[in-house]
Amino acid sequence: MRMPATASNDAPAADTAVVLVNLGTPDAANTAAVRRYLAEFLHDRRVVDMSRWLWCPLLHFAILPLRSGKVAHKYASVWLPEGSPLAVHTRRLAEALQRELPQLRVIHAMRYGQPSWRATLQQLREQGIKRVLALPLYPQYSTTTTASVGDVLDAAQGLDKRLVHDYHADPDWVAAVAESIRRHRAAHGPGEHLLFSFHGLPQRLAAAGDPYPRQCEASARAIAQALGLAEDAWTLSYQSRFGREPWLEPATADTLTALAARGVRQVDVVAPGFAVDCLETLEEVAMMLAEDFAARGGKLRYVPCLNESPAHAQALAGIVRRELAGWLPADP
Repeated sequence: MRMPATASNDAPAADTAVVLVNLGTPDAANTAAVRRYLAEFLHDRRVVDMSRWLWCPLLHFAILPLRSGKVAHKYASVWLPEGSPLAVHTRRLAEALQRELPQLRVIHAMRYGQPSWRATLQQLREQGIKRVLALPLYPQYSTTTTASVGDVLDAAQGLDKRLVHDYHADPDWVAAVAESIRRHRAAHGPGEHLLFSFHGLPQRLAAAGDPYPRQCEASARAIAQALGLAEDAWTLSYQSRFGREPWLEPATADTLTALAARGVRQVDVVAPGFAVDCLETLEEVAMMLAEDFAARGGKLRYVPCLNESPAHAQALAGIVRRELAGWLPADP
């Protein structure tokens, strides 16, 4: 439940924690680690809602054996000295947010993989934390992501709990993304077109009422307006489709093909559905799609995610302050 955006001078008690929750990542860029991670991720009914009788044999005897090695190779291409980009940037973002909110305890967790979101909640309760604000690092709400974080939070016992459902139109977040694009273009020159690439979603989920595509559209439009872009200067698309069923359109790869066919030779791509850079932004967009676009005579310039930038931490701090406003102490 969202609280009103009112300011408060009351510092929350020391028994209040804010947890940044991201999707997750393998512990290492090898086949075994990727297989463990994918098994946990793809077992979540929020992610794949097929009958377990059909899905589990398919997952364990076909998908995991065939995909784990290939995905591990992709992770190896973007792995940092400190580990997975998603893990590194998420940890650094939590540290940056802690500096913005010294009166609170700020940590991070992963819905899949380590540090485990479920185990983190248990540890916080054992450490005397009474109130937990979960901030999923998904600006746009989806039943496949934010709701799964909420499932684990709802099941936790002995805690007063809140969940930030989305921040897709938060003005400070919009301003931070717009400024990151502005700085990128100032450093590299203005591109001919700006492409907003969001993670995809099966069309049937959107048809069933998932608000994700509407929120993606609202985010892209707000950022474009903050940049003062004309309607024909930007496009929204969806990436990372999986499986054979129809996903949200247009696809990012198809959109880039169409732009190249129109004679557009320089495209800036930003991924405002991702809080920090990860496999999908660094390998899929900045490497693979950039290579494909170059083969068509164009140049794709990827605009990095906000990651642990001061503007990102400040925007999230504002969201946390609003969410905590009026939250009564555990012991009045």
